[in-house]
Amino acid sequence: MRILIGWDNPEECDLISLYLGVSENDLVICPTTEEFLEQALDNNSWDIILMTIMSPDPQTAFDHFEQIRQKHLDTPVVGACPTQGTFHVARFLTAGMRAYIIRDEGGDFMFLLETTLQSVVDSVKAERERFVAERLREEIESVRKLQESIIPSDLESPDRFDVTARYESSQIRVFGGQPVTLAGGDYYDVFMLDDENLVLLVGDASGHGMKACMSIMTMHTLVGMIRSNKYLDTAAFVSDVNNRLCNQAIVNDDGGFITLLYGILNAKTNEFQWTSAGAPIPIVHELETNKVYELGSIDDGGLPLGIVPEVEYDIHTSVVPPDSRLLIFTDGLAEAFPGEKETFGEFGIPGIMKSLQESRSNDLETALSNLFRDSNAFTDGSGRHDDTSVVLLGRKN
Repeated sequence: MRILIGWDNPEECDLISLYLGVSENDLVICPTTEEFLEQALDNNSWDIILMTIMSPDPQTAFDHFEQIRQKHLDTPVVGACPTQGTFHVARFLTAGMRAYIIRDEGGDFMFLLETTLQSVVDSVKAERERFVAERLREEIESVRKLQESIIPSDLESPDRFDVTARYESSQIRVFGGQPVTLAGGDYYDVFMLDDENLVLLVGDASGHGMKACMSIMTMHTLVGMIRSNKYLDTAAFVSDVNNRLCNQAIVNDDGGFITLLYGILNAKTNEFQWTSAGAPIPIVHELETNKVYELGSIDDGGLPLGIVPEVEYDIHTSVVPPDSRLLIFTDGLAEAFPGEKETFGEFGIPGIMKSLQESRSNDLETALSNLFRDSNAFTDGSGRHDDTSVVLLGRKN
């Protein structure tokens, strides 16, 4: 610790230096009021300040204390006084003194100096850490609310189809087992282009926190701007979004990018046209046979957005079978890892397929809830470390 001490008994200064010096503390002991005040009002930084509150008299000492407090707002000050002067302590404590020491005539108080000062420094440090942690929690919560404000709550679907969706923030557990929900950059949207065509999309910005959130907000804004053009060509739409995102520093600084699955369902022909920019491949679940399969391979994924302009993206077209479900999702659903260090692997596509099959007889909402439940259960309570967006569409006939 760097300790500044203002003391009024020169004979005790050497003993104080001895007791506090054993722990290699950096000490400056001032035996006069003038020297102490000069050191205290200098630009030096201190971990803690120890001063008498009786020298040269209580009122002057209090005036000096207030000057020191103004100069060193973040530095704890500990007072020292004899037993007969303890009634002055209340005034100092009210004004911001952190603690006090009673000076007995035998000097036994010196045995407690190191412990007392260290405990005050530790207490102040803990308070600051709690304050910073609380501010960070508030900031994370603000970012989360900003992000969630762009996620739609009322979803449209054409006749013969139902659709449901959910977004969940990533969650980790820290000391004490308390869950901490992180801000992230996942996003989904579902909207009708016209009476026949339903847009389904999920996006995922790399990383967490404000940058990921602002990246996905940027993409959301671009989607809204381009939506008026009613792009029925999914590859052209994704390419247009990519070119615009490549000019956005908030997205691609420090190697940032966004993955996107953009699809259009034609309710008249039951065709699902989709384009992937690094997003997981859509999955179909045929309820009658309980067969689950992906609509493509990893080679159909495409390059994520915001990395290179003028990328050519592919269009894939599939027919959504009668009495089936179509799933699009971000990788947080699959990339759920076990909590035990000795266990390896991830929930993965097999876990998603198994959950869908086990929810065969459940309604769409329950099947979606089961997906999140099963993915989270795979982590053994440690929580998914990536936020997750899922859109589940059901065709009735």
